[in-house]
Amino acid sequence: MAKTPELTPDDRPTGAITMYRDAPPTHFSFTIRSFSMLTKTSIESYETNHFEAGGYKWKLCLYPNGNKTKNIKDHISLYLVMVDTNSLNPGWNVKVVFKIFLYDQYQDKYLAMEDSNTRRFHVRKTDWGFDQFIAHKAFNDPANGYLVDDVAVFGAEVFVSKESCKGREEHLSMIKGAVAFKHFWKIENFSKAQTEFLESEAFIAGDHSWKVRLFPKGSGEGKGTHLSLYLVLAEDPAKLQVTRKVYVEFILRVKHISDGRSIQNKVIRWFGPGNSKGWAKFLQLTYMTQQGFLQRDSCNVEAEVTVLGTVD
Repeated sequence: MAKTPELTPDDRPTGAITMYRDAPPTHFSFTIRSFSMLTKTSIESYETNHFEAGGYKWKLCLYPNGNKTKNIKDHISLYLVMVDTNSLNPGWNVKVVFKIFLYDQYQDKYLAMEDSNTRRFHVRKTDWGFDQFIAHKAFNDPANGYLVDDVAVFGAEVFVSKESCKGREEHLSMIKGAVAFKHFWKIENFSKAQTEFLESEAFIAGDHSWKVRLFPKGSGEGKGTHLSLYLVLAEDPAKLQVTRKVYVEFILRVKHISDGRSIQNKVIRWFGPGNSKGWAKFLQLTYMTQQGFLQRDSCNVEAEVTVLGTVD
């Protein structure tokens, strides 16, 4: 009667508990036929379809020639991967005990490899497994029964030991080489505006949508005496998370109709969905008329917007 194969220390993955058992894997198994063809192609890895265990979805990812990103050679690399995580609550954490299996087709037994530690899956770490699942030498040895008639069978069991959801997280991403975007807006029939404020057409800067909002007769403390001018984050709120913020340096200018002079204010501010930032007393109305910034009932406005970073 054939003897159950033993793995040498060189064959056994680091940090793994190995055992043999009769029962097949509880949650998932998959068979690869013509395994040698897989190793000879340019395909570096194979990902299974997902399976469910412990209320979550998983898949196995197999590297027949070893995970090259980790400089693994002469071994099969095999990992458990958590999938469909976008639907989980922010800050999710799932602690898991798992086994990955390789079927001994001669002995009708399963080599089960269990990580010696409970592993925590979360948004920045969705895969755990074995860089050196099994050495090619042991896997290809006909006496071991792992590869028979070029067929191999793998499997997995996944048991959730603890799950939790921590508080909100915030991620600030500063933008290298941020580029300023300019938008020119000519306002005609300035004094004949029928609404409290006018808005420019939307324009894109830093992958976000913006508008310039102008109050011809002023707003707030500038009402009746000044031109009020604001920059508005015009992004559809549904496209931004509630906590999303945009860090922006912007300049608003009123440009002279004929000689190229301009009056401008510059500031750096945080914007959230629908936020507007600017100045109630941007420019005195009488000064606009006297100095030629308002001629033939028209004025020119320019916005210069540089998105420096985003938070979500």
